[in-house]
Amino acid sequence: MTNAHKIGFIGGGNMAEAMIKGLLSGGFPAEKIMASEPSELRREHLIESFGIKLADDNLTLMEECDIVVLSIKPQIVVEVLEEVAGVYSNDKLIISILAGVTTTAIEKFFQGAPRVVRVMPNTPALVGEAASAICRGHYASQEDLVVVKQLFESVGKVQLIDERQMDAATGLSGSGPAYIYTVIEALADGGVREGLRRDIAHALAVQTVVGAALMVRETGEHPAILRDQVCSPGGTAIAGISTLEKNGLRTTLMEAVSASAARSRELGDS
Repeated sequence: MTNAHKIGFIGGGNMAEAMIKGLLSGGFPAEKIMASEPSELRREHLIESFGIKLADDNLTLMEECDIVVLSIKPQIVVEVLEEVAGVYSNDKLIISILAGVTTTAIEKFFQGAPRVVRVMPNTPALVGEAASAICRGHYASQEDLVVVKQLFESVGKVQLIDERQMDAATGLSGSGPAYIYTVIEALADGGVREGLRRDIAHALAVQTVVGAALMVRETGEHPAILRDQVCSPGGTAIAGISTLEKNGLRTTLMEAVSASAARSRELGDS
């Protein structure tokens, strides 16, 4: 990706904002970024916060941009694609971050050989720590994949996968932050139940999750090995782990990933 590209976002929500922030922090010029967004409040926020351009409508954005990011709800994708299909040309790259919507489903709206790359990022993109899974459609090139990888590396880490694995990635990393937020809340509640002040319990829970994740990433050790290092014989941690196993935490999290993946497949079928 070079500064010669002009990037447009159809939809100016949180994920688009995270990507815009990442681009700007990497030195990409604000005048090369455009968004179309129906909410006047969001439009004002994007202009005031980032100084980017706002398109009057989706058609204008599609005409003017080299790279177009579909950052809308999956439920309105047909309406939006039907609107812009007439001004699309094959020299444009389309990036979709829509849960459940396949590259084939997007390609069928356009003539010729539409270049589509599909991405499943997650909300930690807002703090530069996204986990994004990427795959390409039938007509996107290896060079297109490199461009998209560079774009999403500006807001976190990237994994290249086959499209048949996208629903699994949606269930794991796309929805995963919601699971971890619930774990943090539960840990803090446990601390409060045992007598800690709420703000202290919350701070300890947050830092514990951050520190544990960084230990896995930085050491490269399997989580089970790191867990065993905490669990001394007859100690406090193994007592807690025994309770987690008895109450099915592992199975519950695995089933949560499967349920989310199943919902992603349903969105793709609708």
